Amino acid sequence: VQLQASGGGLVQVGGSLRLSCVVSGRTFSSYAMAWFRQAPGKEREFVVSISWTGDSTNYTDSVKGRFTISRDNAKNTVYLQMNSLKPEDTAVYYCAADRHPFGSGRLEKYEYGYWGQGTLVTVSS
Repeated sequence: VQLQASGGGLVQVGGSLRLSCVVSGRTFSSYAMAWFRQAPGKEREFVVSISWTGDSTNYTDSVKGRFTISRDNAKNTVYLQMNSLKPEDTAVYYCAADRHPFGSGRLEKYEYGYWGQGTLVTVSS
């Protein structure tokens, strides 16, 4: 299973970015997906998840109303639309795939067995 994340970059405060993560090597549509992030000197933290059906999502409080996760099963891709970016959103963003099929999109790192390589998002003030 391979996850390839892209879309990071440098953006000013208040700007937007869209991250993409393409999954290969498994039946993408059967698995919940998530985005985590890791800022310098900090632990990797949960950002958002989406269930295998796409009907259920979970967001960490700090991104609610600004970030939106979505999935396109025909393209084996999960997206993270990030709006109204803040300096504290600066981090390496990782996409992750659930270990087991038919998940609801859980919040804990250990639930995800496959990880992308990360894409750096830098928000400048």
